[in-house]
Amino acid sequence: MSYLLRGLTATAVVTAALFAQPVLAPSASQAADTLLSQGKPATASSIEGSGFEAGKAVDGNSATRWASVEGHDPEWIRVDLGATATITRVKLNWEAAYAKSYKIQTSADGSAWTDAFSTTTGNGALDDLTLSGSGRYVRVYGTARGTSYGYSLWDLEVYGTTGGGTGDTTPPSTPGNLAATATTSSSVSLAWNASTDNVGVTGYVISRNGTEVATTSGTGTTYTDTGRTASTSYTYTVKARDAAGNVSGASNAVTATTQAGGSGPAVPFGSHQFQYAAGMLTPSGSQATLDQKVVDYYQQWKAAFVKQSCGNGWYQIISPDADHPYVAEAQGYGMVVTATMAGADPAAKTIFDGLVKYMLAHPSVNNADLLAAEQDTSCKSVNGSDSATDGDMDVAYGLLLADKQWGSAGTYNYKQLAIKHINAIKASEINPNTNLLTFGDWSSSGDATYNMSRTSDWMIDHFRAFKAATGNSAWDTIRAKHQSVIASLQANYASSTGLLPDFVINTNTTPKPATGQVLEDPNDGAYWWNACRDPWRIGADAVTSGDSASLAAARKLNSWIKSKTGGNASSIATGYKLNGTAIDSSSDAAFFAPFAVTAMTDSGSQAWLDAIWAKMLNTPVDTSSYYAASIQLQVMITATHNHWVP
Repeated sequence: MSYLLRGLTATAVVTAALFAQPVLAPSASQAADTLLSQGKPATASSIEGSGFEAGKAVDGNSATRWASVEGHDPEWIRVDLGATATITRVKLNWEAAYAKSYKIQTSADGSAWTDAFSTTTGNGALDDLTLSGSGRYVRVYGTARGTSYGYSLWDLEVYGTTGGGTGDTTPPSTPGNLAATATTSSSVSLAWNASTDNVGVTGYVISRNGTEVATTSGTGTTYTDTGRTASTSYTYTVKARDAAGNVSGASNAVTATTQAGGSGPAVPFGSHQFQYAAGMLTPSGSQATLDQKVVDYYQQWKAAFVKQSCGNGWYQIISPDADHPYVAEAQGYGMVVTATMAGADPAAKTIFDGLVKYMLAHPSVNNADLLAAEQDTSCKSVNGSDSATDGDMDVAYGLLLADKQWGSAGTYNYKQLAIKHINAIKASEINPNTNLLTFGDWSSSGDATYNMSRTSDWMIDHFRAFKAATGNSAWDTIRAKHQSVIASLQANYASSTGLLPDFVINTNTTPKPATGQVLEDPNDGAYWWNACRDPWRIGADAVTSGDSASLAAARKLNSWIKSKTGGNASSIATGYKLNGTAIDSSSDAAFFAPFAVTAMTDSGSQAWLDAIWAKMLNTPVDTSSYYAASIQLQVMITATHNHWVP
């Protein structure tokens, strides 16, 4: 039985009094039920912004609320009751943004859900629902909004009883394939294969040297043991537990030795120390398996493109498919990738420092704190020796990653170099009149390209990192402006697709897609070889920050491409007009891989994400195309939740 009451007329109130007495006078059993949800951990598929977090719906304060991003279905909010409970009543106090169609679901493990209630005629206000269910987790799953906004709840109250149990005495299966995935001088990162249970696994117990040291919650299969001593061996096992308290047998034992003092990265690859926003998907499979696929692809990429061709202790990323053998874009990719893969690659710091040395030896002629864009086979800067904004953005970001990984007290002061680079980007690659990026430090006031910009340079998470590193609030303004233009372009020039063009013109008035060739080729105003990176770049911020603007842009792209291809990743074309017409029907990793990141933002796109992931795994590194391989590698890093913002 359920009661959906909103704006009742006098007649309706009488009717409710006659036929729905439990609302006006709760039954004895209902009155005895306990409020279980208040103050318990809550998560949601998205939030509209700061101040609208999921926890606001279970804080006992009817003046605070959870709100999802606007204009998107489905969305959900769930609460972890902390133990299995018998659920008898759920009370929803909707804000104006209510659900017309939604379900109340329960789960033992937060993964497999059972419907306890559903409606397609919700009308908002107060829904006081009498139902029957059992589980540790309770989720409100909205499938159709009642307004053009999102979903918003002042209060989510779950009532019922705990204790007594169901007599479950069956333990989970034993976790498999425990492995040490990374070490530092003070930590060991572990991963294992998930256990199964007749009701549901609720967490894992980690033991070090025979003593239980940690208990995780949920179904995650990774753990990083911190505070360890350098150059010391530790032996680990893992057990699974379920809601009834049953514990599995111990996994295989694994022994790992921490690195020598000061030698290891602080955020080793695979440690997953930086959590993504709530509700972001991961490709199906165990975390350890996913991480290993990234490492395998990285090793292929490294063998093909990381070079020491010119001596001097330099490392370079070669670009056989670019106009010149060495370009700034490639060096930036190399610095970000190498710093991220530290822990999986013992040579990461050596390679990174060699890339830094190369960068410092090739300054732009216009601003010496930026990198010259192109070098020839002898590693001599050519073609004007000026900068390219995309390369500089990644160089600065890579330096910030390195500072977090290894500190800045070694051969290079990474933090100081990063701040110099960031300040140089602001001085020489930002149009101060528009707060938008220019093409490079060669584009200055009066130049025909000064009021143009390239969408693939708009790396929103980089702007956040630059603000954090410098404390300069101008980076918030710059970030917001780029996000505003993304929304405007999607709304006004690609309303059905969300696609962005390679290049944007008229940034000083009303930004719009390029008309014809403005820099590279006649498709400059289409979704082509630059903009193909946009789903990855926009999505990277969406999954890490949960920002509503980035989520909205990413989800628009995902919704269109999933529908356009019918869920077939092989049908993603090489380029599109902004109206969705394919330019080239061939398949290229530079175009299909980035859509994996936007798929992560939609709870209904697991199968679609898995399809793109499978497509990537079946696409080995093409040694003649550093561009596609570098994009796919960085997408794989992001898709497996290994991307982090310093």
